[in-house]
Amino acid sequence: MEQGRPTAHSRVTLSRIMSAVDVNLYGTVHGGVLMKFVDDVAGASAARHSGGTAVTAAIDEIVFLEPVRVGDLVHAYAQVNWAGSSSMEVGVRVTAERWDAVEPTPIPVATAYLVFVGIDVAGRPRRVPPVLPGDAEDRRRFQEAMIRRDHRLARRTAIQKARAEHDES
Repeated sequence: MEQGRPTAHSRVTLSRIMSAVDVNLYGTVHGGVLMKFVDDVAGASAARHSGGTAVTAAIDEIVFLEPVRVGDLVHAYAQVNWAGSSSMEVGVRVTAERWDAVEPTPIPVATAYLVFVGIDVAGRPRRVPPVLPGDAEDRRRFQEAMIRRDHRLARRTAIQKARAEHDES
């Protein structure tokens, strides 16, 4: 069995200042810009944990908490919460520092959970190391990731069953 990697090994932070090209019609940063930023940091985390190429298989959830504006310094923090044989769940937290206000801590602006799959040079799934949660917070994230995985699989099974029943009628 492959040696596991501690959760801390996969932690990645990306930061960038949002500019005028990032805004939507309402003058705030477009959700798609934030989604790409989330995918970028999650991909770096998955690649770091897996030791090679990893691709996005699913965005399980993304929640926008506060709008982001031009000039805000945005930070995205990612870590692998759980890993199976070839897939990994990556959790992402996004915060913003307002350019026009001095706040004691950055403002939470989004959270997300993504599923990545490690792939080999031929593009086929490959084994990834297990996650070794380091502390109580990492263990909580690991357990919650398993719950989300169970829900994804149950939803997929229920949909397949409903489609099969529909096709029979």
